[in-house]
Amino acid sequence: MKKRSLVLVTVDCLRADHVGFLGYSRPVTPNLDALGENSAVFSNAIVAGAPTYFSFPAILASRYPLALGRDVLGIAPHESTLTTVLHDAGYTTAAFLAGNPYLSRRYGYDQGFDSFHDFLNSAGTGPLPLGTTPGRFANLNQWIRAGSRQNGLLAGAYEELYFWYCQWRTARQELPMDTLRRYPAANVIVDAAKSWLSGLGDQPFFLWLHLMDPHHPYYPPEESLAALGTTNITARRARFLNSFWNRGDIGPRRLKQYQAEILSLYDAGVYWVDKQLSRLVQALRNSQRWDETVFVVTADHGEAFLEHGDRYHSPTSLPEHLIHVPVLVRAPELSGRRVLKRPFSSIHLAPTLLDAVGVSAPESFLGRSAWGQISAGELQGEPVITECIDGCNNPAQPDDRVRPRLMAVRDQELKLVINFRENQDYLYDLRNDPGERKPLLPGQRTRERVSLLQIARRHLLRTSDSQRTDLRLRARLRELQQSARMAGDSASLS
Repeated sequence: MKKRSLVLVTVDCLRADHVGFLGYSRPVTPNLDALGENSAVFSNAIVAGAPTYFSFPAILASRYPLALGRDVLGIAPHESTLTTVLHDAGYTTAAFLAGNPYLSRRYGYDQGFDSFHDFLNSAGTGPLPLGTTPGRFANLNQWIRAGSRQNGLLAGAYEELYFWYCQWRTARQELPMDTLRRYPAANVIVDAAKSWLSGLGDQPFFLWLHLMDPHHPYYPPEESLAALGTTNITARRARFLNSFWNRGDIGPRRLKQYQAEILSLYDAGVYWVDKQLSRLVQALRNSQRWDETVFVVTADHGEAFLEHGDRYHSPTSLPEHLIHVPVLVRAPELSGRRVLKRPFSSIHLAPTLLDAVGVSAPESFLGRSAWGQISAGELQGEPVITECIDGCNNPAQPDDRVRPRLMAVRDQELKLVINFRENQDYLYDLRNDPGERKPLLPGQRTRERVSLLQIARRHLLRTSDSQRTDLRLRARLRELQQSARMAGDSASLS
C-alpha cells in the first residue's frame, strides 16, 4: 500500500478567532473555509508555548518548550521530531520558511530535511526604523534626545515631535508594499514549494511551510486589501500606521484610534495566506497527489490588538488571543465537517499526524495521537498546559531566557494562569468572562483551582524527572560553539 504524504502549514500570529471556519465574520479565509467542510476542525486548540521560540518544540518534537531547561532554545541535536521520524521512514522532506530567525539551522530546525530553505538571506529589512536619523542631523538629534531625558515632560514632547518629524521625512518616499515588507510573502514561499513538488516524482513526502504574512509589521499586498474592500489604505498609509502602532511612548487610548485599520492590515495578511494556500492545494490536485495527502494548517501563536492594552505577542501573559490557535486537518477519508470542541494541545499534534500517515511515533514524544478520536469525531479532552518565560522578548540573550516561568492550565471552561515571578495565580471563567477581564476571587471555584494547581505541579515534576540530559547537553554545546564562532567572526572583522 502506498504511503500517505503530509503537508504541514504553520502561520505565524494567526488567531483562532480570525478564521472563518472558527466563526470569524469577515471573509478572510474562504478557501480554508471550503476545505474545512470536509476536515476535522479543532475549536479549542491551545499551543504548548508562545511565542515562536516556545511554541515549535511542541509542534515538531512533541516536547514542552522548557523541558530541557529554561536556557535551551529550539530542537536539540539528534532530537526526534516529526521530520526525522518521517525521513527515517523513507519520506522525502522539505521546508520553506518565510524568514523567521527562530526557525533556522541555528536552532536545529533543519534536522531531517532533505531540502531546507529558511529565506533568511532574502527577507526584506523593511523601512528605516523610527528613531533612526540618517545624515548630518544624527549627532544633533542624539544630543537633543539625551537632554530631554532630564525631564519627563521634555522627554514626552521630544518623542512626539520626533515621531512626526520622521513621518514628514518618510512621507516623501513612495515605497511599495513589497519593499516595506520585512518577510517574504506567502506567494514566494508557495512558489518555491510548488517548484519542489513538481520535481518530486511519486515518492511519499513531508512538506512544511511557515508563513509570516500576518506578522508585524503589517504590509499585505494591496491586492488583498482591495479584495476585502479596504481600498483607502495605501502603502504610505500602511507605513504610517505601522510606525504609530509601534510607538512605545504612548498608551492604549491613543493607539486605539488606529486599531481598526491595523486589524484590516492583519486580516489582509491572513487573506493572502488563504489565497496562496489554495494555489498549493491546486498544485497537489494537478499532480494527482491530493487524494493521498494529509493537509494540516495551524499557527504557532496569536496576536494582541489592545485587548488588554498589549500589542504583538510578547510573553508577559497568556491570554486566549495569544494561545488559542486554529487547527484544520484534512485527510482523504474525512467527509463532512467535524468540529472537535474539547481542548487539544499542540503537544499532541506530531504524534497525531504520524498516526494519520501510518507511521509510529517515537517513545520520546510526550504527546499522544488523537487520530482515532478525530476519526470518531469526538475528542476525550483534558486540561492543556502552556508555558514560557515571563517577558522573554530577546531569547538570543541568555539572561532573558532564565527569568521566572509563566504557565497556564486550561480546561473547557476555566483557565488558571500562574505567574512565578509574582508567586500568584489567576483563575478565569472563560464561559462567563471570555475576554479574561476579571479573575475570580481566591475563595471562588476553590475545588477547581486546586485541581488545576495539582495538574501544574504534576507537569513540573514530570518534565523535571524525565529531562533528557543528553539532549540538553548537546543543545548547550551547540550554543557555545555558535557563540565562539560568532566571536571569532567579529574578531576577524575588527
